[in-house]
Amino acid sequence: MSLAHPHHEAVRLRDLSPRQWRSGVAAWLGWLFDGLELHLYTLVALPLVVQLLGATSAADPAVKETSAYIQAAFLIGWALGGAFFGWVGDRLGRSRTLALTVLTYALCTGLCALAQTWWQLMLCRFLAALGIGGEWAVGASLLTETWPKAWRPWLAAILQTGVNLGILGAAVIVGLFTLLPHPPSERMVFLVGVIPALLVFWIRRHVPEPEAWQKAEHAVAVKPGWRDLFRGDVARTTWVTMAVCALGLSAWWLFAFWHPQHLRRLLAAEGAAPGEITRLVSAAFFAVNALAIAGNFAAGLLARRLGNRRAIILMFGGLFASMAGAFLVPRTFAELGWFWVPLTGFFSGVFGLFTMYLPPLFPTLLRTTGAGFCYNIGRLAAAVASLTFGWLAPVDDFRVALLASSGLALAAMVWSWWLPEQTHENEAI
Repeated sequence: MSLAHPHHEAVRLRDLSPRQWRSGVAAWLGWLFDGLELHLYTLVALPLVVQLLGATSAADPAVKETSAYIQAAFLIGWALGGAFFGWVGDRLGRSRTLALTVLTYALCTGLCALAQTWWQLMLCRFLAALGIGGEWAVGASLLTETWPKAWRPWLAAILQTGVNLGILGAAVIVGLFTLLPHPPSERMVFLVGVIPALLVFWIRRHVPEPEAWQKAEHAVAVKPGWRDLFRGDVARTTWVTMAVCALGLSAWWLFAFWHPQHLRRLLAAEGAAPGEITRLVSAAFFAVNALAIAGNFAAGLLARRLGNRRAIILMFGGLFASMAGAFLVPRTFAELGWFWVPLTGFFSGVFGLFTMYLPPLFPTLLRTTGAGFCYNIGRLAAAVASLTFGWLAPVDDFRVALLASSGLALAAMVWSWWLPEQTHENEAI
């Protein structure tokens, strides 16, 4: 069933309506706090797990294995949250569901500070991930349905930049903790994660449901379910985008989580003090995400010039080349931290393109379900990859395993040739 909703599209910022501005701000802040919540743990994972296990050092194999379990639980929660809240968003509405996702990840991240055992930390990270995964699909669909179509490549870059700024914020917070005269336990950084809960009250008061969703919701008697993702011409879109997301996100998350641990080992081998190690790794992490912001806009420019599919192919090619270059031969911290690792961050801008590319591939009442399911199933694959990495990577050297993970980025590039260009922009189901 088709559903037309023609409207005048703004061509300048001053042409945007207050409704569009509020939707944009809500989605961007949601993504900003997503990034913050995501990487607070990544930056303190090793010392925190050492503390919870009562281990003598980070070289203990149990530390590496437990870290992999916690990261895998987070990625599984992310995938399930994307699918679940995507389904909720198509039924309850974008604005209402956005508020629920933010509240979920804010409160559960704060609970991480109270964890006394590694499994309690794993449970809190899993629950927080449900909200983070859901926020991606809901926020993306909210902007797809409220902002001008021609602006989508730049909107994708701006949204992804929100994530990067949140990640940079996490790096700054962790770095400041290490500078305190008597640094508190690493677990205390998670209390910062409660702040986004305040955003919920503003969303519920000021962000209305998109007109496109309201019309579609009243236009059909029987609402589609997730099984409809695998029926008709939507099925091919579902399978192809699932494959690309699974391969690409597995490559990125193996890199994002394990390269800081690799850098820590290099610095320890060079004799750096623990506080200095945390500061340098946080600085390198900052460089990765500063370059990622530039990568977001480079990807947006490519998408405007060449189309989404070609831009995705080129950016995945760069991601593969930079990851392979980083770990092909043994390198020092200076080589990795200040050149190769930030270069990989630049090409992670490819993931910003999926923000505005995926939702229109699905009909309105399958939009958050489809985008959330396809993108977040990639995180389920990344969880399996993370566990496999934790089992197979050498305790004292992650380089070879990180090099192997670059092959997943190459596979994502190849599979992207089959991504669709057509959309279901004006269809309800």
